[in-house]
Amino acid sequence: MSGTPLHAEQVAAYLSRQWDTPVAVEALARIPGGASRETWRFDALARGERRGLILRRDPGGSLIDTESETEFRAYQSAAGLVPVPGAIALERDGAELERPFFIMERVEGGEVCSPFARAPFGDHAATLGAAFFGALGRLAAADPAGTPLARHLRTPAPGEAWRIALDYWEKVIDDDAVTPLPVVRAAIRRLRAHPPPPAQKIAIVHGDYRSGNMMHDGAGRLLAMFDWEMAHLGDPLEDLGWALDPVWDHFAPGSACGMLPREEALAVWQRASGLAVDPRALRWWGLFNSVKGRAIWTSAFREFVDGGRSDPVLAVSGWYVARRQDAIIADQLEALG
Repeated sequence: MSGTPLHAEQVAAYLSRQWDTPVAVEALARIPGGASRETWRFDALARGERRGLILRRDPGGSLIDTESETEFRAYQSAAGLVPVPGAIALERDGAELERPFFIMERVEGGEVCSPFARAPFGDHAATLGAAFFGALGRLAAADPAGTPLARHLRTPAPGEAWRIALDYWEKVIDDDAVTPLPVVRAAIRRLRAHPPPPAQKIAIVHGDYRSGNMMHDGAGRLLAMFDWEMAHLGDPLEDLGWALDPVWDHFAPGSACGMLPREEALAVWQRASGLAVDPRALRWWGLFNSVKGRAIWTSAFREFVDGGRSDPVLAVSGWYVARRQDAIIADQLEALG
């Protein structure tokens, strides 16, 4: 794992200054994974109270170009709509920890599954799916105006949300592609030639809303959604299309994130959001999200090849997952005719 080591004394010094009381930090440990920034868990002891916390620090370089403040403001904005950890502190300049970071509450007692596990939710899949897609629908229904995220980021016009998103991920592919990607390029041409209808509304978009970023209690209850580093304001169908991408089906074709049949997931989302799903718009966002996924796997492989990072997850993403995403894109293009 890359990055300058973090020491308990640094974290304790920062929190002692912020909380204006002596703080001891115990059990500081790096959590493996995380392509965009380092994740550390620890206990903070202050005024006789022990608090379990998580610290997310910007690395020297990252797979996805994000910033700590965007993720922190997303946690603040999603609170009450989607189960999320409480946002504790944001440091833009690094202070005692040398690079920008934020601190949030630690959610305990749950499970986080691999996005490629087979049937990971057992008998509780349907209950969990209703909670998962219901929470996503509530996020889509909420007015983002005045939220911390809306004060931090530009709000696009409904008719330009698709173009901003596509421009961003096409540039990632342009910058990071190691080999020609003819299937992806064909999909991008199709997306530009047949844009979707304007967004019904502008909403908070998680950016990576999928089963692998969810903590659940093993009995059907959604405990928290993590990894809001790609959060932005845009068309809520972007998140819905990402959650419905076949790459997250846990090898159960037709399943939405291994929890619900696709049509049931759509029905749950529509009830919670109060929005109708235009089939043509959802097809566009479905293809877009496959392109977005391919861009992420392309960046992963670039990091493995040229970035000096030996994490095997990057290699697997850039090889196996990328090939699977290519096949999904080809199937979508064939269906569109």
